[in-house]
Amino acid sequence: MKMMRIGLAAALALVVMAPASMAYAAKKPAAGGIDAKARTKGMAEAPALAVSAGLTCTVTDARFIGADKKSGQDFYEIACEPGIGGVLAAKKEEAKPAFFNCLETGRPTEDGKPSSLACILPGNADPVQSLATFVAKSGTACVIDKARAIGASPTNTFFEVACKDGSGFILMTSAPANADQDVKANTCLAYEPGGTLFCELTSRDAQLAVVDRLNAAANKGCKITDRRYVLSATTGSTYYEVACENGKGYLLEQGADGALARAIDCVNAVGGGECTLTDAREAKTEQAGLYSRLATKAGFPCKVEKYALFPTRNAGEEVVELKCSDRPDGAVAIFDANGGGKAFSCIVSDLQGYGCSFTPKSASVGKLSADLKSFGKGSCVVSDARVIGKTGSGDGFIEVACADGLPGWVINYADRSNTPKELLSCTQASGIGGGCKLPTNQKK
Repeated sequence: MKMMRIGLAAALALVVMAPASMAYAAKKPAAGGIDAKARTKGMAEAPALAVSAGLTCTVTDARFIGADKKSGQDFYEIACEPGIGGVLAAKKEEAKPAFFNCLETGRPTEDGKPSSLACILPGNADPVQSLATFVAKSGTACVIDKARAIGASPTNTFFEVACKDGSGFILMTSAPANADQDVKANTCLAYEPGGTLFCELTSRDAQLAVVDRLNAAANKGCKITDRRYVLSATTGSTYYEVACENGKGYLLEQGADGALARAIDCVNAVGGGECTLTDAREAKTEQAGLYSRLATKAGFPCKVEKYALFPTRNAGEEVVELKCSDRPDGAVAIFDANGGGKAFSCIVSDLQGYGCSFTPKSASVGKLSADLKSFGKGSCVVSDARVIGKTGSGDGFIEVACADGLPGWVINYADRSNTPKELLSCTQASGIGGGCKLPTNQKK
């Protein structure tokens, strides 16, 4: 990007410093109009040059600015629809003209004088608002207040956009800028001041003011004592942390639409989004103790060492993965508002749509060996297992392999049950999900 900025500065300097060398010096436009000859020449030559430059917009207006004999460059201003207009710098010996958008060419020169390449066509009267199409494509909610061009690399163009609500972001699109290509918007808070990419149209304090609005929407009774930007997700969500006067803290998730998506208690913050303004260790220890008691009550004795919450599917339920310090296997527990619940071993939990991340499969096969024993098949010590899937009625099936290499089995579990209801041989289960597929269960 730095190289592109230097290139643009050089182009501007040539036009400003040596106007007499232009073969076609552009006349100063009359009030309210553009020089007719300059426009005629521009409309005759610029559309083809725009195509050569890689622009996909329709040139709706154009004017010839002038030519520099020393560099051999011809300069044209074009208005683009849709898209942002700008200036084409063409050399006869080069097949691809350079293109600089109006926000770039409109910057004053280093001595503060107006740029001689500034856009003046009526279609380019408001280059800031011409970015609205790009902002909409990014999916970011923003009423544009100000904008500036940052620069471009061989593949990307970068703009800073400031919104009327005080927020701001870096907009990244293709080079040349094309709203038909991918457009991404990243909050200004993700960039440190003074870096290669940074924001200067809004202050960090103004950008963090959105936290007050999100906190009010969360309705947690939090009187904020500190706040910080945490991260931006690929889904378009942005996360902020707030510390409260009462000692609690929350992660506030802002959706791509700008509204509050959810407030996450710092006690339940997951990896990559942990709270740093609030010390949640004591609260997490207390919560782990509660889950230990609830898991034991649900028939799964476990001294909870670590836990993680799943998104809830039913009101009044809490779904938690449990890692135990006193046993190798973990579980996924579903607790209700009355303190009751069920705990599913980490293999059976897959049938419920909840996969474990704390417990390896090898630590969970003991449960399946015990289930086989309940059917009188205790000679089979499970060495491997595979979730086949569920039927429309909710019944789930798990294939197991035996450590002795003899044929394994398929265990049937009812919906939301940790207790097996039926045992099938691989022959009997041949029509269920394609039958047995573990290596020792394949017919020789």
